[in-house]
Amino acid sequence: MIYAANFKTNHTRQSTKNYIVELNEKLGVKKPEDSVYIFPPSSALDVYEGNFTLGTQNAYPAHNGAYTGEIGVEQLDEFGIKTILIGHSERREYMAETQEKVANKFSFFQEQGFEIIYCIGEPLAIREKGFESVMQYLLAQFDGIDINYDKLIVAYEPIWAIGTGRSATVEEISTTHRALKKAINDKPLLYGGSAKPENIKEITSITGVDGVLVGSASLDAGSFSEMVLS
Repeated sequence: MIYAANFKTNHTRQSTKNYIVELNEKLGVKKPEDSVYIFPPSSALDVYEGNFTLGTQNAYPAHNGAYTGEIGVEQLDEFGIKTILIGHSERREYMAETQEKVANKFSFFQEQGFEIIYCIGEPLAIREKGFESVMQYLLAQFDGIDINYDKLIVAYEPIWAIGTGRSATVEEISTTHRALKKAINDKPLLYGGSAKPENIKEITSITGVDGVLVGSASLDAGSFSEMVLS
């Protein structure tokens, strides 16, 4: 299983250091086949030691340059970071990242050899139209994306379940993941959307779920480690 923690705009460099110290103490007994990813805010990126992979929530598709407020490959190289989240619904919505922009970013970081956790998801209005509309919406988010990339991990996050406390039902997750698995040539497929210690066993037991991308429940090292060790 893959357990990925997305801090979003939470934690400082110091609190991230404290978090990782606590997490490392607890991860000593995790299953060797399980993988852990940590995505802190860019201000907290650093060189951290531990049995996990450190990634960036975002970066500009350039080595460096005149891109005010952005970080590029040069800054990520300083910390040895070669993993990135791309396509998260919050960036699509709040930062107006179109599918074209997302695909261009994907292609750039693919060329740089990054491991990419690529996020897709649908709003509630699409979900309410039925499963056929959901799949049409989700598959459109692969336009311009190389699904055969060997360092690709896909994260399915129904937008209506992110940070709402309402996770998709077992049937909704199972049906969607089963269809997506066929579409992405059986690449690793994570579920994201109000995953927490209380429902982690139920989610990870679903066929077609290879792990979880966790938001708010990952902000506490104790809560996240409980999920990893469940």
